[in-house]
Amino acid sequence: MFANGKFFSEILRSVIILVMMMALVGLVYPLLMTLVGKAVFPEKTMGSLIYNAQGQTTGSALIGQHFTALGDFWTRPSASQDNPLQSGGSNLGPTNPQLLKNIQTQITLLEKANPTQTAPIPIDLVTESGSGLDPDISVAAAEYQAVRVAQARHLDRQIVEHLIVQNTQARQWGLLGEPVVNVILLNQALDQVAS
Repeated sequence: MFANGKFFSEILRSVIILVMMMALVGLVYPLLMTLVGKAVFPEKTMGSLIYNAQGQTTGSALIGQHFTALGDFWTRPSASQDNPLQSGGSNLGPTNPQLLKNIQTQITLLEKANPTQTAPIPIDLVTESGSGLDPDISVAAAEYQAVRVAQARHLDRQIVEHLIVQNTQARQWGLLGEPVVNVILLNQALDQVAS
């Protein structure tokens, strides 16, 4: 097998490589990625936290929050009830009767909350996102809710629509995805107008 000295030198070499790889992969690489992330994307590295006028943390622009007040814009339904520890979709297939029941419940809720709205309900207001934590809605979903929000907050509809435009995020790099509106940021902008 191994000569006595060669066996221990192989073990020592293996231990040295193990310690070096643990330091490289477990310490150096994560530290380097954290530093690069903080330099290139400082806001996202810190969780994209949102603060109110008093400097208190009110949420994150990356995680949806459930709003139910008539004067707030509502996010997509969530299978996880917006709990980040239970992130995930409902896994209900298109032929599952429960999915159709959930959609009909959302339609009824939206029609009741928006009785003057005659436009079709945007699909993202009645279906869940894959993560259940999507903070964004489509521009159409925000516009669908504009009348209700304006009436509930006693604001001119044009002010609300202007805030939707101001809080619309363009496609990523100008070509990926669709323009979206971050609901938390939009509701915060509404709170500042109402103050």
